Amino acid sequence: MRAPLRARKPVQARFLLALLASVGLALVGCQTYQDDLARSQRAFEHADYERALAIFRSLEPDLIDHFSLQEQAQYAYLRGMTDYRVGYKVDARHWLVVAHAISEAQRGVLPDDWKGRMKDTLAELNEQVYSQGIETLSESQTEPAKARPAASAKPKSEDEP
Repeated sequence: MRAPLRARKPVQARFLLALLASVGLALVGCQTYQDDLARSQRAFEHADYERALAIFRSLEPDLIDHFSLQEQAQYAYLRGMTDYRVGYKVDARHWLVVAHAISEAQRGVLPDDWKGRMKDTLAELNEQVYSQGIETLSESQTEPAKARPAASAKPKSEDEP
């Protein structure tokens, strides 16, 4: 025996409310990702690269699932340029190549001035790789630490700790 129509309406109403709430949360979640991308861009533009990089790294796991193709291109460009400015050239080259590939596949996803800077930076990084090898981009390839001055050869007196 079927339940009367009135008895089913509250169940349908609750289902509809739950569905609307989940859609609302999903929209708020997307807005949060967009807000974080905008915050990271502002940090980059204000030369607060460490902050920008922290935001980028927190967004990275959600890049494919929660960003449009244009937002992915923006993320890749900004992440690459941030890594470049911090000195993480291997990562910079990776993200700039990603941004370049997206911008070539989908025209208009990056502003022209960004594309110019991206191409110049990529050309510089590629030239370094082609002439000196990929190892030279590694952030661990820093100049050897200067030797510390030797401690005084004077023997300690008995009352010195």
